[in-house]
Amino acid sequence: MIKLFNKKVCLTSPISIMIIVALLFSTIVIASAVKNGEDIKKVIPNKEELWVPTAEDIAYQDSMYTIISNTQNDITDIKQDIVYILERLDYSNGSWDSVRYVKGGKIDKLRNQ
Repeated sequence: MIKLFNKKVCLTSPISIMIIVALLFSTIVIASAVKNGEDIKKVIPNKEELWVPTAEDIAYQDSMYTIISNTQNDITDIKQDIVYILERLDYSNGSWDSVRYVKGGKIDKLRNQ
């Protein structure tokens, strides 16, 4: 028992132990954050050492962005085409066919002529 602020405090009570553990944990977290902050300062170079892109570098980056954007659009189109093909191949009743026959549709009209 320790007398603190005119109150008796038992160091073996669950509340006291939780407070001590919380203080230790928060101290460790703050210490690691301070240490990481120092590491970040070491990584950032001086302004004289920073890379400044030239006009050719910017043009190259723009062309790479255009290529990536076009590729993403192509992939989206291919995915839509695949979904369309799969929808044509699979019926809701579990059967499948390469051409979906709908009674009264274009195929039925051509067949009845």
